Amino acid sequence: MTPSRDISRLIEIMAALRTPVTGCPWDLEQNFATIAPYTIEEAYEVADAITRGDFDDLRDELGDLLLQVVYHARMAEEQNAFAFGDVVEAITKKMIRRHPHVFADKDGNIQPAGVKSAWERIKAEEKAERAARRQSEETAHSSLLASVKAGLPALTRAMELQCKASTVGFDWNDPRAVLAKIREEADEIEAALDRDDKQELAEETGDLMFAVVNLARHVGADPETALRGTNAKFERRFAYIEKALAAKGRSLEDATLEEMDGLWNEAKREQQVIPSSRSSKPGER
Repeated sequence: MTPSRDISRLIEIMAALRTPVTGCPWDLEQNFATIAPYTIEEAYEVADAITRGDFDDLRDELGDLLLQVVYHARMAEEQNAFAFGDVVEAITKKMIRRHPHVFADKDGNIQPAGVKSAWERIKAEEKAERAARRQSEETAHSSLLASVKAGLPALTRAMELQCKASTVGFDWNDPRAVLAKIREEADEIEAALDRDDKQELAEETGDLMFAVVNLARHVGADPETALRGTNAKFERRFAYIEKALAAKGRSLEDATLEEMDGLWNEAKREQQVIPSSRSSKPGER
């Protein structure tokens, strides 16, 4: 097996990995649910490479994301649901259909007028077709929350669900009430810890996170952006610990938790944001 610029080679590689007995044991154990988190992770890696403007990384990360598509398509083919070619056909059909101003219609005409209205109309038609195809109780019932996309990152989707519910008055009217809910959820986690119930702990932790997203919404903070900022802050402070230890000729493995905790507090003081100097106004100190 050799590398290639042809997509068919990637499909062959995935088929080989998923072939019973001769394939990769890890790949053979996977299913749609276990692979889905990797798919989301790879999409984030693509976004990160774009943010950094690193085209070498972007090329590699797009390849990793493409692998995810091939992986899911292969598992679907094994279940006789659809194959990679069907995925390609579906998206090409959709793009041609959604761009009548670019691609000629059946009569050879191109219609540049009303592009936006045509786009919305076609998307609505596609949505109606999907709903008719599913014909389930869930699609038959038009929920207020149905317009919130299921594929959104969990934090963002929690925010969108809460925003949608708030439009009909199902909401807290004071951030402090949300804070009380957070304390209540934390107490429930403590009780679950006493019972040592992993499933209950996971559920209660999810409830706590949902409540924290609610607080972020009420104070005007985007939870995804806020958490990214905290991640970056954690990295800066941890790097400070590493550098401080390295300056003493020591490694993380050599340090005690108390020592690292002390350096963490030093980092907090060192990296404290210093307010810009400005003239005092009457009443200010």
